[in-house]
Amino acid sequence: MRILSGIQPSGTLHIGNYFGMMRPSIELQARGECFYFIADYHSMTSLTDPDKRRANTLNVALDFLACGLDPQKSVFYRQSDLPGVCELTWIIGTLTPMGLLERAHSYKDKTAKGISPNFGLFAYPVLMAADILLYDANLVPVGRDQKQHVEMTRDIAIKFNQTYGDTFVIPEPEIRAEVATVPGLDGQKMSKSYGNTVDIFGDEKATRKKIMSMTMDSRTPAEPKPDADKNLAIQMLKLVAPADVSADYENRLRAGGLGYGDLKKALFEHYWNYFAPYRAKRAELAANLDYVESVLRDGAQRAQAVGASVLQRARKASGLV
Repeated sequence: MRILSGIQPSGTLHIGNYFGMMRPSIELQARGECFYFIADYHSMTSLTDPDKRRANTLNVALDFLACGLDPQKSVFYRQSDLPGVCELTWIIGTLTPMGLLERAHSYKDKTAKGISPNFGLFAYPVLMAADILLYDANLVPVGRDQKQHVEMTRDIAIKFNQTYGDTFVIPEPEIRAEVATVPGLDGQKMSKSYGNTVDIFGDEKATRKKIMSMTMDSRTPAEPKPDADKNLAIQMLKLVAPADVSADYENRLRAGGLGYGDLKKALFEHYWNYFAPYRAKRAELAANLDYVESVLRDGAQRAQAVGASVLQRARKASGLV
């Protein structure tokens, strides 16, 4: 089984990225052959500063390796190191209905929030489909908000196969419901575009201030909170604290007597301790950037061996060769 997933270098990675995509992907290394890429082409729909893109790409590589991605078990590469994905985007794009793209939730959501519409944003699902189909991926772990894109990939692949003959593997999405959407500091999905994130490797003082400034309701500490499971701090605590610890805080909040300030202090301490070993590993990697670059180069070569074959298959099927 081949597993594939990608992450955009559009900004500093946060715990929503970690629990929603990175940790599940790292755990999947035990289940099959994993292809994981840094989606720098995709970042061009929202980021236009080339220096930031380079820096963000390096930081994603550092973060992923620090958090447990094993280059001996996974193929880890930069998307743009394999430009064949752009050729495949065109090939499959010629069969992709406009109506399919117009129904994309992410496009509608982003433009509704004021993000300027452009071809890249509109055609994002086609490039994502090419990312998946180029490597004969069987399984694509995604957050719930990305499930539609995998379904669109399936539709595109099926139409291509029906038109030109059996060419592409039809992938399946895998969603872990319990971590599919991590709440941000304001209750929306945690996202850089919403400015509501908690960074994986954030500065201690700044992150403490962020967490302590989370907005809670106006109930006093003594008041029981029967909806304690809906509390944002409790939801985050469940991610970074042992189950018995988070359950204890939830029960205390539900019963009354636990102040929000004490709850947020506990959240910060457990967050800080949870990522401590990853911070140490990241510092080691940052001191050896030649190794990080060699991992990405090797990953690109291994991915190319698969991608070139699939692209040639698609070119032949469609009459380009």
